[in-house]
Amino acid sequence: MGPARSLLIFKLGVLAGMIGSAALLKQVLPSRGDEDSDELSLVAVLDGIDLKSRAKAFRGGSMLAWFGGISVDLRGAQLAPGARLTANTLFGGIAVETPPGWRVDSTAKSLAGGVEVHGTAEDDPNAPVLTLDGMSLFGGIAVVGKPDDEPAAATTAESTPETTPA
Repeated sequence: MGPARSLLIFKLGVLAGMIGSAALLKQVLPSRGDEDSDELSLVAVLDGIDLKSRAKAFRGGSMLAWFGGISVDLRGAQLAPGARLTANTLFGGIAVETPPGWRVDSTAKSLAGGVEVHGTAEDDPNAPVLTLDGMSLFGGIAVVGKPDDEPAAATTAESTPETTPA
């Protein structure tokens, strides 16, 4: 057996093992928390989770995305003092939207992936603080400060001016 064939068999074995482990982990670690929960424990394995929080005192929690994705909108939540969010990804992604008035202190690291925090109130020492930590392996973690959704602009024919051909 040649070295290329041995390497291919090894890589396929590793991939099959990772997917098998992910499927088992999906059964063992269920997600906990809903829109009104003050603390979340979200697990997206070979799946996706989309959550819009309305928590009255959001304390944080944990998120794990393994061959999956998590999208959490915290713009409707009230932040509790000392809130901490742990985000871990392996071949997956986590996106968190916060109000622009929150400050996010991140110590999250990445390896062959990325961690991005922007649009938050980094310069405001009186802003509520969400502490982010965790690890991204071959995936990504993004925390973006966004204002609440504005009403969509009208795009109907009645709202657009008519033009006559020249």
